[in-house]
Amino acid sequence: MSLRIFQMLEYMNSRLSNIEKNIARIDEKLDFSIALQRNHLIRIKNGDFIDDTMILMGRPYNDLNPHKAFEVFSNPDADFIILDVTRSDYKNDERLEGAIHIPLEELDRRYAEVQSRTTPVMVISEQGLRSIQACEMLVKKGFFNINNISGGYEFWPGRKENQLKQTI
Repeated sequence: MSLRIFQMLEYMNSRLSNIEKNIARIDEKLDFSIALQRNHLIRIKNGDFIDDTMILMGRPYNDLNPHKAFEVFSNPDADFIILDVTRSDYKNDERLEGAIHIPLEELDRRYAEVQSRTTPVMVISEQGLRSIQACEMLVKKGFFNINNISGGYEFWPGRKENQLKQTI
């Protein structure tokens, strides 16, 4: 009889432990969600562009089409950081001037080189796939003003201009 009671108590203790873990996970998700919504509100207050899906779907980063990103890049009054997460062996002559280059594989340990967590960060890669991964990683590291440049260098408007200048 006492063995059965002991087993029942052990089972109840195990279930209680699982419930506590689930509550802790829910609490973490809630804290992240609140921080994300606060960040969205700050971006709106400051007049920054914020996509509707960021608010409606709770997306932690913005997807900018290459033309919108090029407008921001070309505006001398805009305050932003460009983060280039292309491979180390990617052609240097096609990289954006002034960009911080940290290959995606090194970003997990070098993210502190992006010194401001409040300045908008535009992330670019070869085709826009590595930049999505980088955006997700930066959000987990506490960055919220993150913007992925969809299509990456492949669709970057300035690339076409540079190619035209080189052929002339």
